[in-house]
Amino acid sequence: MSCSGEFVEQDDLIQIRPSIVKQLKKAKYGVADHATVELCHWTKKSFKGDVGCYKHKFYGISTHQCMEFSPAGMHCENRCVYCWRPMEFYDSLQMDPGKVAEPKQMLDKLMEERRKLIMGHYGDPKSDRKKLDESLMPSHYAISLSGEPTMYPKLPALIRYLKSLPATKSVFLVTNGQEPHMIQRLVDEDALPTQLYLSTNAADRESFMRINKPRYTDSWERWHNTLQIMSNLNTRTVLRMTLIRDYNNSLQDIEAFASMIKNSGIHFIEIKSYMHIGRSTNRLERTNMLEFAEVQHFATELAKKSGVYSIMDDSESSRIVVLQNQQKPIDRWIAAYR
Repeated sequence: MSCSGEFVEQDDLIQIRPSIVKQLKKAKYGVADHATVELCHWTKKSFKGDVGCYKHKFYGISTHQCMEFSPAGMHCENRCVYCWRPMEFYDSLQMDPGKVAEPKQMLDKLMEERRKLIMGHYGDPKSDRKKLDESLMPSHYAISLSGEPTMYPKLPALIRYLKSLPATKSVFLVTNGQEPHMIQRLVDEDALPTQLYLSTNAADRESFMRINKPRYTDSWERWHNTLQIMSNLNTRTVLRMTLIRDYNNSLQDIEAFASMIKNSGIHFIEIKSYMHIGRSTNRLERTNMLEFAEVQHFATELAKKSGVYSIMDDSESSRIVVLQNQQKPIDRWIAAYR
């Protein structure tokens, strides 16, 4: 029995089609039913003793013990021009609660897929054996990767399960803001992540539609509803701002973004250049990337005009600058749950 064009139903669970699974595995993804996992560039570098990712620099996350995954690997409501994930495979806008894996069942499978990806690094003499051993038991979970995780109907239970694991120190969740009802469910069901990210790339509806190419007609309103909910959450909050030359990096954009963030109550704003990698190279040019100095200038001007934020840190290798809310200060470093 078939589901959407990219899925089949098997054992009563949504499954990514075998032809697409084959392409994902070729790209070094692990796949479990409708979920995906991957070792990011920075995690693999950390195995060899290299510096960690900007999340390590900004917040103290242990890069080699970070597990990046998505419970909705091939589901998303947007078709963002800058997305480097395999969004061409996305189709369905719904995940039937009766046909998705339970959190523990899904995590067990994903952990095994991740273990397989890690095993290959034991044969590399440049790898740090101790770090590889430690990486097998994640202390940090980044619920992002491909697809939109808030479409997974059992997300609150998933986050509570992750928090219950003895080794867990933090859980990050990245959302595009198209499912505000799920963010509200996280609040109501005591399932907020350690840090909640809202992807932010437009300060007006026209730019939002051009950059995100959303499937929902009320997508701009949905995004704003999510921002409103996030303004008073009892957890750490971040706006992840992706800058694309000729799309959202003008002086007028700085003014508009400053107005948007001034009273948002968000703790941190990560301002990052679009990177010309992956599938995005089919839609954008290398010239759409900003140089690090340009990101710094944008961030400096945005902080000044907001009157609320100041520059906290930056990472030149990732072309990113992070601002911190001076009216709502919190410790930048992630504290362990225990």
